[in-house]
Amino acid sequence: MHKTQDRDSSDLSKKAAKKTAKTNNLPIIEFPQDLPVSERRQEIQKALEQHQVIIVAGETGSGKTTQLPKICLAMGRGQDKMIGHTQPRRLAAVSVAKRIAQELKTEVGQWVGYQVRFSDKTGPSSAIKLMTDGILLAETQRDPLLKRYDTIIIDEAHER
Repeated sequence: MHKTQDRDSSDLSKKAAKKTAKTNNLPIIEFPQDLPVSERRQEIQKALEQHQVIIVAGETGSGKTTQLPKICLAMGRGQDKMIGHTQPRRLAAVSVAKRIAQELKTEVGQWVGYQVRFSDKTGPSSAIKLMTDGILLAETQRDPLLKRYDTIIIDEAHER
């Protein structure tokens, strides 16, 4: 009994230390003011705080794809668990990961990673993980509750 409690306590301490280290090393998050999603950031944050599921609709080029995961990161999500972000195609998952990493001034595989068939460019410090729908679906076989994520963004949902 005591060994189990000690191990649980040690695991909790390690998780807390990892979260503190991650929080202290958070990249500078900037939001381009010319994007409609950036202009509505406070409203989106409030909706995320108050609801388990939200739907964000906007014109092409409004910043939904690149700014929503950054809004979640700025809110403190992606610290203990990851922000999962699906794209319908591999090329989109890879290019969006590169774009968000560029905006956060970090390398792909650090704060932002991606996983597509035959390629996993995530790392232990990855807070945002871009992936195809198929990758997320495959993860439900091992983890039906998707416990590695605190946020899941289903992008281009109308294409399903």
